[in-house]
Amino acid sequence: MAVVDQAWSPSSWRGREALQQPEWPDDARLEDVKRRLHALPPLVFAGEARQVQSALGEVAAGRAFLLQAGDCAESFHDYERLTETGAAYAAVSIRERLKILLQMAAVLTYGAALPVLKVGRIAGQFAKPRTSSTEHGPDGDIPVFRGHMIHDDAPTAAARVADPERMIAGYNLSAATLNLVRAFTKGGFADLTQVHAWNQDFVASSQQGKRYEQLASEIERALAFMAACGIDLGATPQLHQVDVWTSHEGLLLDYEEALTRRDSLSGDWYDCSAHMLWVGDRTRELDGAHVEFFSGVHNPIGVKIGPSASPEELVELCARLNPDRIPGRLTVITRLGAERAEDLLPPLLRAVRDAKHQVVWACDPMHANAFLSGGRKTRHFDAIMAELEAFFAACRAERVWPGGVHLEYTGEDVTECLGGSEQVSEEHLDRRYETLCDPRLNARQSLDLAFRLAELMRR
Repeated sequence: MAVVDQAWSPSSWRGREALQQPEWPDDARLEDVKRRLHALPPLVFAGEARQVQSALGEVAAGRAFLLQAGDCAESFHDYERLTETGAAYAAVSIRERLKILLQMAAVLTYGAALPVLKVGRIAGQFAKPRTSSTEHGPDGDIPVFRGHMIHDDAPTAAARVADPERMIAGYNLSAATLNLVRAFTKGGFADLTQVHAWNQDFVASSQQGKRYEQLASEIERALAFMAACGIDLGATPQLHQVDVWTSHEGLLLDYEEALTRRDSLSGDWYDCSAHMLWVGDRTRELDGAHVEFFSGVHNPIGVKIGPSASPEELVELCARLNPDRIPGRLTVITRLGAERAEDLLPPLLRAVRDAKHQVVWACDPMHANAFLSGGRKTRHFDAIMAELEAFFAACRAERVWPGGVHLEYTGEDVTECLGGSEQVSEEHLDRRYETLCDPRLNARQSLDLAFRLAELMRR
């Protein structure tokens, strides 16, 4: 079913204002990179995007839950570093992030007895919108870091010159990441019999790690009970492999246009850079370039909604991005802040519900709860949980299904967000503050959140 009229094309966004785009210094070089990108194979396929949209339709109907999570900004450095053993660091980093995603999904599925749709912020999250266009470096003001697909993070003016060749590097690293994720999720690593192996050593000794070990033992006993009853577990593929889909913010429109393809089966356009993409809160103008572009591709689409959005604007966005009201096509991701969600969210829920738009409602409790501590950007675990609790309470009050959560986390033992069961304090921030942009939950905090989220879902 068509989403837009015949006037749309992958390049029609160029007639609109495009916010948060880099200033490419050489137009001819940019056009050459776009031509080469367009000639490369798609990273994902239209049929896969349709599977994700169908699964999101189940979420919209209240029969499943969306777990969308991953790194704030993926780093080219992950592919440049080597561990002491000589194994590629990238594979280790991706595996550790995947472990946490599988752990969180297991906690939510077992605790709330619901299917969990697993969508990673992975294999393409190399560009970030920024509040300011400049930042202060050692030698004065320089262009703000916008992601490795655009330039380098070194704090010098030369490093911050936008280089379109980095889009080719981003494509290649996304392809490598996607291949590794598929190998892990289909090759035995995600087998439920490996549920204990997902617990990392530095997590296992923590309070939440021990709680997870108890849950893993319960899952093993349940599997043993099923086998004793004569159920052939080997003939049940859902127990041995999982689907983990990719997503990123569709910020860099030159890149997204170059990877847009017409599906040979349906004739529809798909952005083949990821299974699901979202429009950020800074680029969701109704007449802007990002909404124009994503109104025409047939992937499932998300839109981030911050405190400045009115109910009327959100209803217009729903009509613009999903005029045919296809279940699973549109996910509304709210990022309102712990102190404002209770007041701002109910009118948004009511307006969309009354307009009969069947969307997936998801909560991003990270982005509106940041503050500076000792010059470092951080978030407090209590504020993250407070916004999640407000989200669930508002959805219950307005008779709307609280469909999902959108998180930034890492599999590393970082100290970037405060609080949690292990009580990361302000004095700990300097120990392992490694993010390229926004602070992320560490592995222990992610598990802590998953258990508390499962409790909210059970209510």
